[in-house]
Amino acid sequence: MIQSDVDLQPYNTMTIAARAKHFCTATTLQEVREALRFARAQQLPILPLGGGSNIVLTGDFPGLALHLGMRGLEFEALDDGVRIRAAAGENWHQLVMRSVEQGYGGLENLALIPGNIGAAPIQNIGAYGVELKDAFEQLTAMEISSGELITFDAEACQFGYRDSIFKGPAKDRYLICEVVLKLSSTWAPRISYPALEQYFAQHGLARELLTPAKIANAVIDIRNSKLPNPVEIPNAGSFFKNPVVADDQYQTLKEAHPELVAFEAGEGWKLAAGWLIDQAGWKGFRNNGVGVHDRQALVLVNPGHRCGSEVVNLARDIASDVKRKFGVTLEPEPRFYP
Repeated sequence: MIQSDVDLQPYNTMTIAARAKHFCTATTLQEVREALRFARAQQLPILPLGGGSNIVLTGDFPGLALHLGMRGLEFEALDDGVRIRAAAGENWHQLVMRSVEQGYGGLENLALIPGNIGAAPIQNIGAYGVELKDAFEQLTAMEISSGELITFDAEACQFGYRDSIFKGPAKDRYLICEVVLKLSSTWAPRISYPALEQYFAQHGLARELLTPAKIANAVIDIRNSKLPNPVEIPNAGSFFKNPVVADDQYQTLKEAHPELVAFEAGEGWKLAAGWLIDQAGWKGFRNNGVGVHDRQALVLVNPGHRCGSEVVNLARDIASDVKRKFGVTLEPEPRFYP
């Protein structure tokens, strides 16, 4: 059912008040097609909505806000592991916990990442040394212009760091409806990320005793210790990507700032955006109801439920300051609409 003039505040974790000219929730592929036909007939732009954890609404949306509510989660045992089929409306963290509870490894480092399955491949979600692409097999997407279903394998998705074809050449062309993952039975813990190494050292947990569930619980503890719950403090998770710089720029920065936090990334270095923002003096900043979280500078918060333009202005001020002080460009992770 297509509704008109709908408040989108409940559908974004930043709790930004904005309205959609039209809105509907689709729970089947047929309902998605019908919604797209309506939008094409009215020549309306589409705002895809899932968990609402990676968007910033900068104003009212003049088209159709389409909430993808398709559900379905299947585990198919294979000789060499398991295949997981998940509909776009399934919650990502719940999928991770279902997999580890059944003893399957491969997704545990990605526990507690907010949002739904449908959005996960768009930015190739990642955390603690693991990315979605590491377990990805294929996805099914619906072409907005035709309603046709198209399958994308990993190569077709063109995954990169927090990137995919759906943020580039295929931007705004498809709605992801189903994601298929494959986990191998030959599992080995991936705990080289400093925060995980430190956690297990502090808790006296030897590598050979680790299980997917223990790692998932460690990730949950670490994230809860420094990241705000969107239900309690409105936020969109990590607001900026960790910038990747060439080796010569890294060496220059390291010489000027010996405590610089960075990780090797191919031929370059991935800098910790949160460290840069913290060193620039923004951690804990508050102004007129928006600000920066006091435990993780990478997270912008909106406890005052302010409008999207104020969030965007704060993000731009932070990025400009980091650029001025370190010569490094910060790129936002969330998508700004409209």
